[in-house]
Amino acid sequence: MLRSSANFVFFALFSLLGSISAFAQDPQYSQYYAAPLYLNPAMAGSELTGRVGFNYRNQWPSIDAKFTTFSAYYDTYLPDYNSGIGIMVTQDTEGAAELRSTTISAIYSYELKLGENSYFRPGFQASYIRREIGFYENLIFANQINPNDPFGPTLPGTDIPGLGDPVSMLSLSLGGMFFTENFWIGGAAHHVNEPNQSFIDGVSPLPMKLSVHAGYRISLGEGSMRQDFTHLRKERYLTPTINYKRQGPFEQLDVGAYFYVEPIVFGVWYRGLPYKPVENQSNRDAIVMMVGLNLLSGLNVGYSFDYTVSQLGIQSGGAHEISLSWTLPNSNQGKPARRDTILPCPKF
Repeated sequence: MLRSSANFVFFALFSLLGSISAFAQDPQYSQYYAAPLYLNPAMAGSELTGRVGFNYRNQWPSIDAKFTTFSAYYDTYLPDYNSGIGIMVTQDTEGAAELRSTTISAIYSYELKLGENSYFRPGFQASYIRREIGFYENLIFANQINPNDPFGPTLPGTDIPGLGDPVSMLSLSLGGMFFTENFWIGGAAHHVNEPNQSFIDGVSPLPMKLSVHAGYRISLGEGSMRQDFTHLRKERYLTPTINYKRQGPFEQLDVGAYFYVEPIVFGVWYRGLPYKPVENQSNRDAIVMMVGLNLLSGLNVGYSFDYTVSQLGIQSGGAHEISLSWTLPNSNQGKPARRDTILPCPKF
């Protein structure tokens, strides 16, 4: 009986691993514009100067199946070549089995001027992805159970050749962004080559992720005078945004708005597609609330909280997210500017 039960567990775990490979999804950020290179490779160099940033997300911290994601990036603009370049490192740990993914990406974008104040930026990204699941650290297989002492120490599980070896992949991604002084719309296709992510023999392609994002910045008039030597008034505006993404059988839509009263930003949006269930489950995710600070020094700090409205409920702990970025001083300051229009999307 014990051996039969152990074999059942063994095959059940293999089925679970198959489903992990088949439906594994990319991590997501609620502050998607605070992770610009992660959102769309076309945004590399979009600040027309150097930029360094960090993102951290802790999702469902109150349950074992939590997700933690960290990323760091640097990008800059090369005005002589109308090009942006960037590098990004992302690390993600998923669920109780602690599926770990590390991604290193190189990103390139090119800027085309379409009109007096309209531009288009195509982008390309090549990523090396390494995934490991810690089979014998986090999972127990049937051949690791001692039938003479089933509740005692587990046996070594390294006698299954190749099982649990890390998986390495090359992923190729594309993106594009059109923008004017107050409007933008962009799209990205990640993992267009759908690399094989299976931990066992066979093929399990990483599904391509498609996303579309857009917004419009609405001026709310000028505020009080800045306390510096620029003799300019503080900015105030409202920015409605949307971000749609699809990967495999899963779809989501983020819709909301940012309210900016220099130097403070408030944001609130809803994530989900309740009219389109996934595997007979309601596709509701979270209500996101965010507060951030944009300083004239180029430092941007943001915090957001996801109030979970799915069946997991708020007892899951929701999700906490922190973003930090610094737009570096422009090395071409004082020289005639090639353009005055900056991509108007929020920094969070």
